[in-house]
Amino acid sequence: MSGDRWSLGPWRESWTRADHATAVDEVRAAIGRGDVYQVNIVGHASAAYTGDPGPALRRVAALAGARYGGVLTGDGWAVATASPETLVEVRDGRVVTRPIKGTRPATAAGRRELLASAKERAEHVMIVDLERNDLARLPGTGPVRVDELFAVREWSGLWQAESVVSADLDPGVGLAALLRAVCPGGSVTGAPKLAALARIAALEPVGRGVSMGALGWIGHDHLDLGLSIRTVAVDGSRAHVWAGGGITIDSDPVAEVDEAAAKTGPVRAALRGR
Repeated sequence: MSGDRWSLGPWRESWTRADHATAVDEVRAAIGRGDVYQVNIVGHASAAYTGDPGPALRRVAALAGARYGGVLTGDGWAVATASPETLVEVRDGRVVTRPIKGTRPATAAGRRELLASAKERAEHVMIVDLERNDLARLPGTGPVRVDELFAVREWSGLWQAESVVSADLDPGVGLAALLRAVCPGGSVTGAPKLAALARIAALEPVGRGVSMGALGWIGHDHLDLGLSIRTVAVDGSRAHVWAGGGITIDSDPVAEVDEAAAKTGPVRAALRGR
C-alpha cells in the first residue's frame, strides 16, 4: 500500500436490483415447497481504487456501533470490519453467541416498526433456535439458555435486533470442535443450515470472500470472534463490499433489496469519506 492520495471509482454491482428481488422470490418458493425455513442471501459490489486505502479503511473500522472495529493488512491486501455481531465468545468457562437479525432506520418510528414486526420477530427467533442447537451440539456443554431476546440496539444509523445465547462450555472442547459447531454463523446462512447453504450456493452471483466469516482474536483462555458483516476488503486494485438479509415466506422482495442497500450504505460512505 502506498501513501498516494486515495480515489474510489463507481461501484459495480454483482447483480441488479431485479436479479436480487428474483432471488428473494426463489427463496420464498423454496420455503413454500418445504425445502428450507429461511435463507440469508448476500450481494456483492466492487469499485476500482487508486492510492493508499488505509485512511478509508480506518474510517470503516470507526463506524458507530462496531463491536469488532479493526483493520487487518497483508502484502497487497487489507480487510476492515465494523461488525456489531458476535459469532462466538468464550470467557470464564462460558460460550456466547449474539445473533443479529432485523433492521430498521434508527428513528423513533423505525424502532417502533421493528419491535412491532411479526415477520422480523419470527425470522429472528428461528435464528436464535438455530444458534441454540449449534451450541447444544458441543459435547458436554449446556444447558443452553437465551439470556436476552430481540433486544434493539443501534449500529451506524440503523436499529438492529440482537439476542444473547450462552451455555457452560465443557473444558475438554477444543477450538476445532467449537468452530465446527458455530461456523458458518446461523444469521448469515439460514435454517436448516445445510439446506440453506445449498440455496445460497445456487443463487448468489459471486462468492462471499472474507465476508460472513469471522475476525477477532484467540488467547489461551479467551476467544472473541466477530462475524465479518459490515466488512470491506481491498486487493490492490478493487474494494469489495457485501450485504444481504434473511428471507422468509413473508419477505417483500423490494424491501429486502432496500434493506441490503441500507446495511452497506454506511460502509460505502465511510470509504468515500462522507
